Order: sequence, then structure tokens, then C-alpha cells
Amino acid sequence: MTEKIFIFDTTLRDGEQSPGASMNLQEKFRLAQQLVKLKVDVIEAGFPVASVGDFECVKNIADNVRGVQVAGLARCSQKDIDTAWEALKGAESPRIHTFLATSDIHLQHKLRMSREQMLERATAMVKHAAGYTSNVEFSAEDASRSDLDFVCLVFEAVIAAGATVLNFPDTTGYALPDEFGEKIRYLIERVPNIHKAVLSVHCHNDLGLAVANSLAAVNNGARQVECTLNGLGERAGNTALEELVMAVRTRGDRIACHTEVATEHIHASSRLVSTITGMPVQPNKAIVGANAFAHESGIHQDGVLKERTTYEIMNPADIGLTTGNLVLGKHSGRHALKSRIQTMGYTLTDEEIDRVFVRFKELADLKKEMFDEDLEAIVMDEVLRIPETYELVSLGVMSGSRTLPTAAVSLNIRGERAEGAALGVGPIDACFRTIANLTGTASKLLYFGVSSISGGTDAQGEVMVRIEEDGKVVVGQGADPDIITAAAKAYLNSLNRLVYLRKEAVTRG
Repeated sequence: MTEKIFIFDTTLRDGEQSPGASMNLQEKFRLAQQLVKLKVDVIEAGFPVASVGDFECVKNIADNVRGVQVAGLARCSQKDIDTAWEALKGAESPRIHTFLATSDIHLQHKLRMSREQMLERATAMVKHAAGYTSNVEFSAEDASRSDLDFVCLVFEAVIAAGATVLNFPDTTGYALPDEFGEKIRYLIERVPNIHKAVLSVHCHNDLGLAVANSLAAVNNGARQVECTLNGLGERAGNTALEELVMAVRTRGDRIACHTEVATEHIHASSRLVSTITGMPVQPNKAIVGANAFAHESGIHQDGVLKERTTYEIMNPADIGLTTGNLVLGKHSGRHALKSRIQTMGYTLTDEEIDRVFVRFKELADLKKEMFDEDLEAIVMDEVLRIPETYELVSLGVMSGSRTLPTAAVSLNIRGERAEGAALGVGPIDACFRTIANLTGTASKLLYFGVSSISGGTDAQGEVMVRIEEDGKVVVGQGADPDIITAAAKAYLNSLNRLVYLRKEAVTRG
């Protein structure tokens, strides 16, 4: 029997620190439910002391999500730990995750603290956390750039104080795989009471090595990996859960470990994260990218048709990816729709199914073929979008080589109808100008991207925008067979996210 690797998912905490990837309470709760379905071992639900909103999100997940450990992050301070426990105490299996830097760089320049002071603080705070729960994790921030003998000393002390999980992070993504693996082996050999705790790693992807470093750590004795769906996270992101899990599953001949992740839910989980955060997955992304199982070359196509394993080392079905066959049409009923959505990995209430069904019928009248990707887009749009302060009622545009681009837009703003029109450089610019005038916003458009959800000239277009206003950066998504309408939806989605952030800031204040 191989040893188990515990999967610690921090999409809700570290993943949310990606620029613009904010999530509200309902979105975090739905994602937490999906992570339970994915069978991760630990969900890091947030940083409770950071804000009232974060506290409420962690508490909501701790109180209502079962079948998983729920962790809350806390600095090595009594206030942080007390606040974390207040949010976590209703969990089935709560974990306090506390951290303090061990590198001289951080101690000298950020914390203004000596090694002796750091050791004393870490030990005291772990002991304080252990007074609440026996499930305490300690992270040595910037461990990969720390003096290893000092880290060994710290780890020995915090284990004695009550830590049951020790995390060795590559906080800046600086380490190389062989080097990182050697550090893990060194810890196991030099910390005398290491057998009393699980050794964990948390790798960042600044050099594109987060997954490689995590695997090197596993091969040298680490038994917990901290990761995020789609590799979300600060800067270049974190270890991608889907890549780590499928590497372990696919290369069991070289990695004598296993995870208990239900891999058939990976694709749906990835799509859910992408829609909630507005962060699209690049087409050539490993495991969950649109091209991950696509074969353009005639030689490759011929080989796959004769024997799938000639060019596919994984079965697409293993991650819950369907082949994109026609699934439903305009004559399909509600029961067939519900069944297909469940097969795709989504669990919706009857009221949500009703809303999706209405949109499905509208789209099925426009498209000859309906694919899983179309259904996903409808589910995301109808069920998973942030509450709308600004809602699109109607849109009309005029454009052409000899026509001044003009847009006429009708919005529902807090229950009141607002209408207006404006000229622009092009139809989308005119549309955005009109929306800005009607909403009284002055956002700067930082990014605009368009992609096709499925094939064909009648395919739905998916638009992603990134905007900035008053120092806040948010992303928005929209999908529609009409690309200009999709753009308007994406822009309104981003404006609604700004409203949410402002409300949270007021609550926090």
C-alpha cells in the first residue's frame, strides 16, 4: 500500500490573492462545496483577521461544510489566533494555520526580529493555538531561503509546543527541484521529533517550478502539498492541484504515493474557479487547458484513433472531461437537462435548474448544436455570478465601414430602468462608453480578451475584461452568441465586482 499525500487546497485564501480574483461569501461557499466533492483533505478557507468579510466567509464554511478539515490562516499573534479560532470553532475538523518567517532576509528587513525572538514567538503562539485544537499547522515563511539548521531548531520546538503539521514553503519560488528535495530530506534526518508531525510544502511558481518542487519534496518525504486549482495565487501563482494530482496518479511507477482526490471532478472544479474569479485558463495549460487533449497533427490524430495511448498519457474522462459530443437540443426537456448537468459535475437546486432551463431554451433556439461548454457557460452565468447591481436589459448597436459606431443600452440599476446611447471608436467601445455614462463609473480598461466556447459560426463567445477604478483591479466575464452582448455582460460583471468590493470595504471599516 502506498503512502497518502494530503492535499491542502488554498484556492480560497492564497488563490484569492491573485490580482482581481475576489470572491464573495456565496461564491466561496459554493467553491468549498465543490472542493468537498473533489475530496481534498484540507480547505484553507481564508485569513479571518484580515477583514470582517474574510471572517464571515471562513465561519460560514466552518459552520456548514462537512467531510473536510477547514483551516484558517493566522500570523503568530494572539489576536490572529483567537480570531481564527472564533471563525473555525464550528468546523467538523478545524485547523489553525499559523506562520512566522525564518529567513534572515525577513527577520531583519520585515519583522525587525532576532532569531531568538522569532523562536520564542513561534513556540508561544503554537502553544496558544494548541490550547484551542490539537490540529495546528506551523509555516516557516520563506523557509527555502532560510538557514536549514535554524529551521530544524524551530520545527523541533514548535512540534514540542503542539504543532502537528509543519510547512516548509518556497515563498518566493526561488528553489530548484533537486535543491528543494535535498532540503526536505535534510529536515527529516535532522529534526528528532519530526515523526510526530506531517511535513508539508507550499511552493510558488515564480520560476515555473512549483509542481516540480512539490513532487521533489514528496519523493523526499513530504506528505502534504499545499496547492490551488488552476495554480491561482500571488504573482505567478502556486502549485496547481490538477497537475500535482494527475502527475502522482499517472506516474505511480516513480512516485510511490497516492492522493484521495476524486479526479473526475477536476475539470468542473477548474471551470468553476475560472468563472468565479474571472481568471481564464490558458488553452495550453496542462490537464485543464482547452488544448490539453486536442490533437491537430495528422500523425497524432491517426495514432490516437488507432490507440489512444500513442499520444495520450491520461484518459480525458479521468478528469471529468467529455468529448464534446452533442448532448441536448431545443426539444430536450428539463429532466434531460438536469441529468446532463449532474453528469458534468454540478449540483443545482430546482430553482437554479429552472433558471438555467429558460436560458438553455433561448440559446437552443439560436444554435443548431448544444455542447457541454454551452451548458457550462449558462450555469456560470445564471447561477454563479456575483449579485447584480447593474443588469443588462437590452442592447442595440450600429456599426460599419461608413457608419459611426453607436450603442443604445438599457440597464436595470438597483431596480430602476436607465437608458442611454453613445458613440465610440467601435461598437464595443460605444457600448462601454454608454454603460459608463449610465452607471456613473470611470473605470480604466486594462485588458479585453475574446474566446470561443465551442466550435462553429454559431458558437458562444466568451469575453474577459480587467478594469481598474480607485486603485482596485477586478475581472469580469460574459458569454453570449453575440460577441458585443458578451462584452457588455463582462463589463457589467466587473462593475458589479467593484460594487461588492466597496461594500466589503465599508463593512470592514
